[in-house]
Amino acid sequence: MSDPKTSDQWPQARAKRVAKEGRRIQARMDAIDRDKEDRSESKEEIPQTGQRDYPATLEETHLTKPGLERDLETAPMYEAPAYKGSEKLKDMVALISGGDSGIGRAVAVLFAREGADVAISYLEETEDARETKRAVEAEGGRCVLLPGDVADPGYCKDAVHETIEKLGSLDILVNNAAFQEHAGSITDITDAHFDRTLKTNLYGYFYLARAAVPHMKPGGSIIMTGSVTGLQGSNELLDYSMTKGGIHAFARSLSASLLSRGIRVNCVAPGPVWTPLNPADRPAKDVRTFGTSTPMGRAAQPEEIAPAYVFLAAPVCSSYITGEILPIIGGYD
Repeated sequence: MSDPKTSDQWPQARAKRVAKEGRRIQARMDAIDRDKEDRSESKEEIPQTGQRDYPATLEETHLTKPGLERDLETAPMYEAPAYKGSEKLKDMVALISGGDSGIGRAVAVLFAREGADVAISYLEETEDARETKRAVEAEGGRCVLLPGDVADPGYCKDAVHETIEKLGSLDILVNNAAFQEHAGSITDITDAHFDRTLKTNLYGYFYLARAAVPHMKPGGSIIMTGSVTGLQGSNELLDYSMTKGGIHAFARSLSASLLSRGIRVNCVAPGPVWTPLNPADRPAKDVRTFGTSTPMGRAAQPEEIAPAYVFLAAPVCSSYITGEILPIIGGYD
């Protein structure tokens, strides 16, 4: 009788055993996957990772640009009631573009809670800006409202001048204003559409930074709002994604340029966040499920993003951090 280890049949027998083992492993994982699907279908609520519950679905609504936060039935959550200030920004002054609503409002509130005074740049959303001012003052901070277009270099100079004149200094610049409008194809983007996106998102950031830097002292910081679209792209936000990628590059480049002045420059790159920006872009039917494709299963609320700006602005937290892009996108698949 031949030795089975040297038999011509032995490799085939081993192969059958290996294949059978593979099928057993597959069957086990198939059962696990089916169980996950069953639990997923029966689960009505998304996991909550914060200190209060956040909505998974939003109302079907479409806002006229630039979009007012007061017109949203599901109000963006900016108060961050569990966040306790500890004077991280005491006696500092911040200028925040797009500070009337959304991320900008939430940042303004937390900056004030940390001891800063705040100037708010916005386009024409006066009612929203007044609400931000009320919220900042409720935290004990002073607030100056500065309506105008950041794509105008003259306005940017005036905004910086008025901030310093009324609040005494300029220590933190938050470049946050944005224009976003989807398009299904590059051929749908007109010159005017393309121009407005670049003027607001790139020119505005450059002009405000250029106006602010000569007045900033060592220990100051510039924080820019980028986007996950600048990291991953977006087939329906070609121009917007282009500008956000440019903002990331601008932040990194400017950080190197300003290091000798003792000014740090960083960028926060959020994923979907519930602000007037998206209801003023997407059709109403798309707004309801905004953000549900993220691993978190929902859009972020502004108060979940704002602490990152405090961290990057406060020398006590981030004195060795500059030129960084901080993604806050609800996890990775």
